[in-house]
Amino acid sequence: MMSRKTRTILSLALLAAVFGYRSLHSKDASSSHPTKTATTPVAALKPTMLGTLAFTPCNLSSSLSRDSLEAQCGHFEVPEDRSQPNGRKIMLNIAWLEPTESGEKQPDPVFFLAGGPGQSAVETFPGLNPVFKEVRKQRHVILIDQRGTGKSNLLSCKSEQDDTHTPTPELMQAQAQACAATLSNKADLRFYTTTDAVADLDAVRQAIGAAQVNLVGVSYGTRVAQQYAMRHPQATRSVVLDSVVPNTLGLGNIFARNLDDALALQFGLCSKDPVCKNTLGDPRAELDTLLTTLRAAPVTVRYRDATTGEWQQGELRADAVAGLVRMYAYMPLASGLLPKLIHEANAGHYEGLMALTKMMAGSMEDAMAMGMQLSVVCSEDSDSMVARSEDAGTVLGNLMPKGMAEMCKVWPKGKLPADFHQPLRTPVPALVLEGEFDPVTPPRYGKDVVKTLPNGRLFVLRGQGHNVMGAGCMPKLFTQFIEKANAKTLDGACLDKLAYPMPFLNFNGAAP
Repeated sequence: MMSRKTRTILSLALLAAVFGYRSLHSKDASSSHPTKTATTPVAALKPTMLGTLAFTPCNLSSSLSRDSLEAQCGHFEVPEDRSQPNGRKIMLNIAWLEPTESGEKQPDPVFFLAGGPGQSAVETFPGLNPVFKEVRKQRHVILIDQRGTGKSNLLSCKSEQDDTHTPTPELMQAQAQACAATLSNKADLRFYTTTDAVADLDAVRQAIGAAQVNLVGVSYGTRVAQQYAMRHPQATRSVVLDSVVPNTLGLGNIFARNLDDALALQFGLCSKDPVCKNTLGDPRAELDTLLTTLRAAPVTVRYRDATTGEWQQGELRADAVAGLVRMYAYMPLASGLLPKLIHEANAGHYEGLMALTKMMAGSMEDAMAMGMQLSVVCSEDSDSMVARSEDAGTVLGNLMPKGMAEMCKVWPKGKLPADFHQPLRTPVPALVLEGEFDPVTPPRYGKDVVKTLPNGRLFVLRGQGHNVMGAGCMPKLFTQFIEKANAKTLDGACLDKLAYPMPFLNFNGAAP
């Protein structure tokens, strides 16, 4: 069994925002399986009005956070296809967090925009609530499940795929086709794009009576924030872009190279440390050896379930290990386990790696609305889904762009504004955040975005991965930015205290 310290670090890893592709493994929300995150009504009370919207008390909770938040929950009806206002309607799920202190309330609420694409803002927020503690004292926070996510006409498919086999582009296309056929009974999949979501956001803004809003986007949520600021600049007071996805970026073939670059930095912490290198070798060379071994022949492993401690048996495959490496790279504190796990596996001890691979898969189940994700990515990024020869030797290889290209051939696509992929150019105050070791949205993305934001400022957080607003003193700087809407005056010297996480030499920590 793993130490308590190890389990804690692993649970923290699962709080990292997920961005990009996962195969269709989410359970259908309409099935009998209970969801891991729930919004539980407190009581039938007289509704509280915010603008023209009615809310009733509820509790927000998440399996990824111990916090339970008191909130107000409500719904807002929007047309699925705005060119057909009398056609099918979508009920947007909305949570409203009222200011926690008495006194004068600020008129400009904060809209939190979740990642994915495919994550629920309502379900994601409890894990980030501590970052908003000071902001919430005098400001309302609005959480809207983007259409196709959470409880806003969830577009999720149950997959019957056998996890013992490596997915192929052909199989992925068949899954997408089956998923689209299933979801066609409840949705026109062409109208679940970022552009449609931006129109929903502005409709909610008007309904609650806010002249301006502050947009806080994480990962894919930064695309939504940029698109909103482009379409509604007068309604945008400020923008926070955490782990930013540039408007100009196509998501088809970015993942392999960005992951390898991040691993070079993260694994370099071990390679530069004599004790770590002597103990665990070259982590990247060890990873390549392991992947070569598993691609040649998957290994049957008897292991203890990381949650229950029960003995199980399963097959460890190269694609599963690559997925684990990718997810752990989101949070360098967790990725510090990888050199040790990989070294143990190359010595024939696969059980630790197998246990964590299975734990990750189970913990991430239901985190994404995969139907919504395909509607977004296939409509907005299909042209970039091109396999590249230079990515063939990477950890991820070209399976993602090849598979996504095949899936998008059969997925209904929406229309994009002509300027959708133009950079955001606006005087709106902007705070742009990147993690030095981010395996998905590296610092160079933030540098590109801030070039066209005259009132924007970029902070690159030392040794951090994806979704960094909670790291070190960043919550304090975030609060100051929301208060003043001025990134230029922020004193980021406190971020210099962030330290690099050292790799684990054993399962108790970084030191022997």
